[in-house]
Amino acid sequence: MPHLLNNNMNLDENTEYNKFSDFEFSDSINKGIKEAGFQVPSPIQSKTIPIIMQGKDIIAQAHTGTGKTAAFGLPSMDRLAGTRGVGMLIITPTRELATQLGDELYRLGRHAGIQTVTVYGGNSYGRQISLISRGAQVVVATPGRLKDLLKNRNLKNFNPKIVVLDEADEMLDMGFLDDIKEIFTYLPDERQTLLFSATIPKPIKSLADRILKKPISINVIPKDSDTHEDIAQRYFVIEEYERDDAITRLIEHEDPVKSIIFCRTKKEVDRLSTLLVSRGYAAKGLHGDMEQPQREEVIKSFRKGNIDTLIATDVAARGLDITDVSHVFNFHIPFDKDSYVHRIGRTGRAGRKGDAITLVTPLELKELLHIKSSVGKSLEIATIPSITQVRSKELSRIVEKIKVTKILDEATEIYVALEEEIDSSQITIKAISLLLEKEEVDGPNEIGFTKAQVEKLIKVHRSKGRLGGSKKRYSGRGRSSDQRNRGSRRRSRR
Repeated sequence: MPHLLNNNMNLDENTEYNKFSDFEFSDSINKGIKEAGFQVPSPIQSKTIPIIMQGKDIIAQAHTGTGKTAAFGLPSMDRLAGTRGVGMLIITPTRELATQLGDELYRLGRHAGIQTVTVYGGNSYGRQISLISRGAQVVVATPGRLKDLLKNRNLKNFNPKIVVLDEADEMLDMGFLDDIKEIFTYLPDERQTLLFSATIPKPIKSLADRILKKPISINVIPKDSDTHEDIAQRYFVIEEYERDDAITRLIEHEDPVKSIIFCRTKKEVDRLSTLLVSRGYAAKGLHGDMEQPQREEVIKSFRKGNIDTLIATDVAARGLDITDVSHVFNFHIPFDKDSYVHRIGRTGRAGRKGDAITLVTPLELKELLHIKSSVGKSLEIATIPSITQVRSKELSRIVEKIKVTKILDEATEIYVALEEEIDSSQITIKAISLLLEKEEVDGPNEIGFTKAQVEKLIKVHRSKGRLGGSKKRYSGRGRSSDQRNRGSRRRSRR
């Protein structure tokens, strides 16, 4: 397939392309673009597609969720249409991301007859080899399984002309760099190589020098920006024993469309997911000890909206690309800046707004302030809402829901039947009361430190070089244990 390395399209890499029609893709690829609902090319698509169509190597820096899959997938599949055999190989760090990429490339390329095979550990070698041998043009693979297949000579005539390294820095973090280097010893020298990474640390730069030929560098990440501008970042200081009540209260108040809650350990994921389910939330856990089919089912349910709260470890959520996640919660503070940036990057994707919320104790506050100074972003102190505040916000939401609710025929029949016995205003009030009865509140009225108390803690840190203490010492509220645990309880049934 030598034609794949030399495309005759007269696209100028210095031109700004504002419409997908500017790229002159085939009708079949354009049909996939239209079905995907793409309107205008994202910055990474506008800058990389012309270069990829010219057959040049690239190093592209972009955050996950900015349209990278279409950026390398559309021009490559346009050139692969009508061919047989593997013409494109995409190497990506996790099974979850491999599945996502495979699904998206299938949707974009199916009208062009592009067959996509996803290769990762946990599934049958024989089935994966068989699917590739039937003429698939695109293979999406994780490093471990791909290395095994190549090393054992299981793939015959495997000569992809386009090779993509996606999330290269994630592969470095996960220890796959040596596997990647070995994989490239089995690939043809005459190829186009596309490297995508949010950051380019020295090991990735060294790898790029080794596997790319005269690459063109593209960077669509804003300068001095490690985190997305579209993410509002807040932190709440609590006592250790308040974590469960705090996370529940924040979910109730924020009412996220979809949320991911990050925990440090698998045990904590299991415990918290059980707790949230018991409190009426559509929640499930995700961690590395789960069987692969079970993990895939959880992600599928989350993507479809069958569950709206995902509790996960860092490793399990690596590369997870779901565009409508409205909130990320750090149940525990991440270990370092990179982990923090990775976690909150799961929201605020594809031009949407997002919220990142972190829970810390007074003893952990110093660590969070270090993260705050290194990410260079606005990380605001906030106070966990009281029961009264949650109820007020929920009432406003109910009012808005009532305004837009479609009237059902059955509801009209019930109203007519009741109207014979009860005044119409009483019917309305009783119906709203019935709706409110379904809502309860969990936890004490007040949870965590107020903004003023946190600011006082920070002053202590700055003056003495340390942070510590408890609410009893700094709060001035003087609440007893009984008072802290008293109050009405409300739970949102989802």
